[in-house]
Amino acid sequence: MTPPEPRGPAGGAGPLREAWRMAAFWRGDRRAWLQLAAIVALCLAAVWINVRLSAWNNAFYDALQARKLDEFWRQVGVFGLLAAAYIAIAVVRLVMQQRLVMRWRTSLTDQLLGAWLAPGTPYRLAGASASPDNPDQRIADDVRSFTSSSLELALGLLNASVTLVSFVAILWNLSGSLTLPGLGWAVPGYMVWVALAYSAAGTLLVQRLGAPLVPTNVRQQQVEADFRYALVQVRDHAEAIALARGEAAEGQRLRHRFAAIAANWSDLIRYTKRLTWFSAGYDQLASVFPLLAAAPRFFANELQLGGLMQTAQAFGQVQGSLSWFIGAYASVADWRATVLRLAGFRAAVEHAAPPAGTAQESLRPALLARGLAVARPGDDATLLEVPELSLHPGEWLLVTGASGSGKSSLLRTLAGLWPAGGGQLQLPDAAVMFVPQRPYLAQASLAALLACPHQPGRFSRAAMRQALERVGLGGLAGSLDDEGAAWARRLSPGEQQRLQFARLHLQQPDWIVLDEATSALDAKAQQELLRQLRDGLPAAAVLSIGHRDELAPLHDRVLCVQRGVLRPRAAAVRSVVPDGALAQ
Repeated sequence: MTPPEPRGPAGGAGPLREAWRMAAFWRGDRRAWLQLAAIVALCLAAVWINVRLSAWNNAFYDALQARKLDEFWRQVGVFGLLAAAYIAIAVVRLVMQQRLVMRWRTSLTDQLLGAWLAPGTPYRLAGASASPDNPDQRIADDVRSFTSSSLELALGLLNASVTLVSFVAILWNLSGSLTLPGLGWAVPGYMVWVALAYSAAGTLLVQRLGAPLVPTNVRQQQVEADFRYALVQVRDHAEAIALARGEAAEGQRLRHRFAAIAANWSDLIRYTKRLTWFSAGYDQLASVFPLLAAAPRFFANELQLGGLMQTAQAFGQVQGSLSWFIGAYASVADWRATVLRLAGFRAAVEHAAPPAGTAQESLRPALLARGLAVARPGDDATLLEVPELSLHPGEWLLVTGASGSGKSSLLRTLAGLWPAGGGQLQLPDAAVMFVPQRPYLAQASLAALLACPHQPGRFSRAAMRQALERVGLGGLAGSLDDEGAAWARRLSPGEQQRLQFARLHLQQPDWIVLDEATSALDAKAQQELLRQLRDGLPAAAVLSIGHRDELAPLHDRVLCVQRGVLRPRAAAVRSVVPDGALAQ
């Protein structure tokens, strides 16, 4: 069964149009055009050598037929010079082409990364109903494949076109006229017409036989990426899997993913086998077909052996140029599948742009919300109503409520990850740091993790060590430059949350939003961390999301989610936590 043909994004725009959209690199890089011009010049030089080799065939085989030893060795020398020049051209062209591919890939990768990593875009893209699969694979593998195959196919088509123009005149002159038996019609340049008919028939057949390869290649790229992603998940969650004794279940899940690869691979084998049966036979017949077509003139003594071999070689060049699509069909199918995947990813990223919400920057240093409706992601249903919310510098506000009541959704609305369903929201024009419950620790040095999203050089090492000591992680002060450590696995959940507080002490933000940021700590450590934060950043405004009872005395005001509405609760009495060493 033939899989369905994938449709292009953005109203079914064709692959060529989508490929042109991804070729912005060429519209502003003069150096790239100079490199391309040099590569084209080398391609033309290679075609010229092939033309010279065509003439060499005639002279060489005529020397053989006439048994002229001196001419034979002279032609061997000529061939050596032509072959050496062709090899040098091929090597230089390959190096220049690979460098140009990397320049294009670098530009396109930067472009896609910039669009994908716009504030909040990866989060919204992951939660979209039509989210593209495996963005990592599209940016890494698809961009590499697209840039290299685009240039290779374009140069291949150029080479075939120039070769056709160069050799069709040679073949026309060599083939002479052929009188059709029984009709008496003389066909001038008949070998050209034979090559044209032979190539046209082959092109039509290969198009029909190879059509299913495009959607099957799309599917293969998808299932391969799904399998790799599942393997990465097992690696990143190895401890949780081991503790849950989930190796067998994960093995079953991975085998299921791989079964999809094997099934689609079987389809690829079937379609490729059918195409290869034809293309292999076509190529084999092409090696002898020109000799059969030119044989009547040879046996009529209208051609010498050299002329016959030159005619066969010229026919091969013309037929090969006209049949370029046959040999490149599999590559074109794979290129088209890659373009469709990249175009789909670009369209999804563009649609995941920051939402047009109700948030506005306020000239006043305060966070204000009135009649705010927090919507569920993906639909218009209101999850939480916020009649009024205000927060001023130096004030600590706690938002509490049952799990699933919409507290974290309120935080995402404040952060602009998805728009509010209605109401007014004004955000302060000041530095805001959001601290999630589950920290993200990239594969980087400890100094880079502390300074994120800034560069480590922005802060002194003394300030970094002091920040670590304030949160009870002084033992890590000597590992600031350690990039080999997988900090997400090396640190416990509680230590990871302490590290987030170290970032707050180091970067000194004016506004802080804590989302269950102390959930992995005991009550004593939680009190000490929050007391240290209040003492270290007395002018900062803090909005906390949490549900633990012991959090209330540590804040100035408490709002509670009750029946889908955020309501004030009685004022909390701030506890006084004595100074002391942090619990380890």
